[in-house]
Amino acid sequence: MLTQAPGESPLVVPPRFSSEFVSRLLLAAAIVIVLVSDAASMGVSPQRLLESLPKLLRFLAGMFPPDFSHWPMILRATWTTLRIALLGAAVGLAVSSGLAVLASRSQSPSAWVCRAVRSLLSAIRTIPELIWAILFVIAVGLGPLAGILAITFDTLGFAGRFFADALDDAPQAPQEALRSFGASRLQVLFGAVLPEALPALIGIALHSLERAIRASVILGVVGAGGIGIELMVAIKLFEYQRSLAIIISILVVVMDVETVSSLLRRHVQRTVAGRHAVS
Repeated sequence: MLTQAPGESPLVVPPRFSSEFVSRLLLAAAIVIVLVSDAASMGVSPQRLLESLPKLLRFLAGMFPPDFSHWPMILRATWTTLRIALLGAAVGLAVSSGLAVLASRSQSPSAWVCRAVRSLLSAIRTIPELIWAILFVIAVGLGPLAGILAITFDTLGFAGRFFADALDDAPQAPQEALRSFGASRLQVLFGAVLPEALPALIGIALHSLERAIRASVILGVVGAGGIGIELMVAIKLFEYQRSLAIIISILVVVMDVETVSSLLRRHVQRTVAGRHAVS
């Protein structure tokens, strides 16, 4: 039993024995138990994973060496995928930039307009891009147009919400200064809100483009054009070496886009930091 001598400071319970730590430990244990039991109910087990490992290794071994003999087709399909992503993202970003102003709590002309536009963006964002692609393939037929429309709506739902949040996060002081001089709503938007929110808007736009590149590959599986449909055909024909060549091409494009996007983001951050240092 711990005793305390007169005049000594009160005993402090070590953090590992505190009630808060015990509560968190019990909560973590409960979450692990629920997840393990749920996985077991769906037939997930280490034994099945171990049994499937040789099959996976044989499949991967059959993909080597990659077959680039169809490289003209791979290049054309990759270029089509890139164009689908760029066009769809460009249209989606253009439309979402206008809707973001209406969805912004600080810039929308009225509260009901803000709520209506936010609800619309949430509804669009709820539907995955693959579902959009299926709907537009049914509507306009197979080909790149269905992919462009699917990317447009997916980008619209994603970027519109985050654009609106970026406008709301802009500092209020420059806006209040312009309003004090009698500036209109549009003058405040273009003179104070957009300049302050521009770095965040550029970051969101670049991230949307990265998402569009990855999504455009998946959309080809349902007939929306691009390299995805070539990958699906190669896998169905058991041409695994050609499949690996297509996967490598996709990986190169995605990595290049992410590299350029990161460089642009860093450039914007340096420019903004330099502007603040001068001011």
